Amino acid sequence: MADSPIKLQLTEAMKDAMRAKDKTRLGAVRMALAEIKKVEVDERIEPDDTRVLSLLEKMIKQRRESIRQFEDAQRTDLVDIEKAEILVIQEFMPAALSAEELDAIIKKAMTDSGAAGPQDMGKVIALIKPQVAGRADMGAISQQIKNLLKPA
Repeated sequence: MADSPIKLQLTEAMKDAMRAKDKTRLGAVRMALAEIKKVEVDERIEPDDTRVLSLLEKMIKQRRESIRQFEDAQRTDLVDIEKAEILVIQEFMPAALSAEELDAIIKKAMTDSGAAGPQDMGKVIALIKPQVAGRADMGAISQQIKNLLKPA
């Protein structure tokens, strides 16, 4: 099975960063490739683009949490490193959805699933998740759905 296009992009970016001697970019790209390799070895599969995007999304989420902790500890040097890594990883993510596009997807999913209350949240998220993979924060989407499904 062929490598995912995103993995190939990461490999090319790693080579370019090596040639340019860009240590920050090289480090972030190597970490992303290491995560992909870990899945390949542990699960004995060749991850597709959807899986690669979810891995990159997870890496971004981890870095945001690290930034929060480093800011609490007043370690601006480490905050800068994490922010730089996020910027590099985000280059390989699809373009983010606008608020209007996201609202339309959520409303359509609520209509399609026949969601009537908070108990139907899982149905709505199941319809939305494949459409927004790597393009929106699922935590924010969940909160938005909760607010829309609140009993009046």
